[in-house]
Amino acid sequence: MTEPQTDMKLEVVLLGVSDVDRAKAFYAKLGWRLDIDIANGDFRGVQVTPYNSEASIIFGKGTNLAKPGAANLVLAVDDIEAARDELVARGVDVSEVFHYAAGPFNDTVENPRVAGRDPDGRSYFSFASFEDPDGNSWLLQEITTRLPGREWTSKRVQTTDVATLAELLHETAEHHDHFEKTHAAHNWWDWYAPYLSARQNGSTSEEASAAADRYMEEKVAVLQT
Repeated sequence: MTEPQTDMKLEVVLLGVSDVDRAKAFYAKLGWRLDIDIANGDFRGVQVTPYNSEASIIFGKGTNLAKPGAANLVLAVDDIEAARDELVARGVDVSEVFHYAAGPFNDTVENPRVAGRDPDGRSYFSFASFEDPDGNSWLLQEITTRLPGREWTSKRVQTTDVATLAELLHETAEHHDHFEKTHAAHNWWDWYAPYLSARQNGSTSEEASAAADRYMEEKVAVLQT
């Protein structure tokens, strides 16, 4: 049996820069969100986040960061031309779109980068590149469809709108009906709550019903003690 794993999500990449203000201005030009800019004595830390990214970058001084220009980082985009055009419009020096002759990131052949997007239009195969003022290298990689196993899936069901919630409440009422007819009088919301919680966390309707039944049995047992 596979042991449950602790969530580990890429949160921050530390970049080495030689001029903090110059780097901050460059990433502001990209339109990235400024999260923090903290100075304390000889220490300074700046955190910025690419648009709609869950991971951020931090640079500054007074901490053990990589030397300037040491980082090579990749940004996933769903339209390589549109992403490149936006950066160019912001005044960034971006390469033309290219693909790798021997496959993504393969620099082992002569002239590894070939001008133009991947001729077969494959996801993961089209790129553009740019550098920050310290030479830290960024690649834009077009990913339109992820390969199987390349996405983390969550069992949690998002009930973000009224229609979805109404449908789930209707389902709960239908499953509660059997319990109500076969058990003593009780508060319906005591059964609804564990059922809804289980369903919203990915359980099947049968699993949710069992969870609600167990909750009610435990509640009765506590009241009888």
